[in-house]
Amino acid sequence: MRSLFFFLLLFASVCASAQLTYETLYVDYDSAWTFRNLKVIPIRRKGGGGAPGAGLADVVPLNQALSQGLVSVSERGTTSFENVHWLRVNTHSNKSVYISGGEIIAGGRQDRVVIRDTILHPSEKDQYVPVMCVEEGRWSEKEKKFAYGSYANGHLRKVLDSTPNQVLVWREIDRQLQTGGFKNNTQAYLSRNLDKKYVAAGDEYFRFFYNKFQHSDSTIVGFVAISGDKVIGSDIFATRDLFYYQLEPLLHSYIDDVILFGGPVTMKDASIRRYMDRLLKDEPSQTEFCRKNGKIFREGGQVIHVNTFLKESM
Repeated sequence: MRSLFFFLLLFASVCASAQLTYETLYVDYDSAWTFRNLKVIPIRRKGGGGAPGAGLADVVPLNQALSQGLVSVSERGTTSFENVHWLRVNTHSNKSVYISGGEIIAGGRQDRVVIRDTILHPSEKDQYVPVMCVEEGRWSEKEKKFAYGSYANGHLRKVLDSTPNQVLVWREIDRQLQTGGFKNNTQAYLSRNLDKKYVAAGDEYFRFFYNKFQHSDSTIVGFVAISGDKVIGSDIFATRDLFYYQLEPLLHSYIDDVILFGGPVTMKDASIRRYMDRLLKDEPSQTEFCRKNGKIFREGGQVIHVNTFLKESM
């Protein structure tokens, strides 16, 4: 009987640590940072930030895997109508690679954005990742080398999550290019990075928030972002390492949203707390909330990534 009790206690503990809820997290409202039209509130691990996530020690995010040569990305084929929605990924190490929905891979015959989170385990075989085109006006005969291109902003990630429809993706990109006054020949989502005023404005935001995260302690695994009277999104990861590997492109994606669509922060703390309570109260509440407002990525019964999108004021 005693052995059964301890087994059940251990099982309950493992199940709790596998979730990203108030069981394991807290929202550090006292450490909120605000710069111009963006407010960021860190989300921290309880218990000093100990490393949960058994089996995640050898998982490398896509941006690191590409920069270190641990993976290579190539086109599936040569015809756009058959192969535009898939990319071939080959692993070159004994590490698994985490790829997040919303990450942009630039190059090839046209830039792409990944549709959903996945972990690719080491394999000698070709593996394929579902993608959407984010450069409507280019399908080149010559394949460029693929490179990491950052995260899509929350507005585009929301479209991808709600309906992976290529026409709607292009329509959202066109809306954003028109809003920002970004002009280019191929309707490329990443063309905003060629606009000097946009880049300068983004760099100011980025330096402020990146410095805050770099000088904080090691318990942060995510954050919630607010602009105007809305929560514009949140990203939470199972481990500190996964979060900090993703921090730079994630910040750029939220900053992009704010520059294009944000406004002075007016959302009250009580409304933010209600939002976070619905997201983090417990696993059933989180699942229900993310069904309409985001997504949860699980691997082997463990929650790896929770991401929510724009939510109207509450």
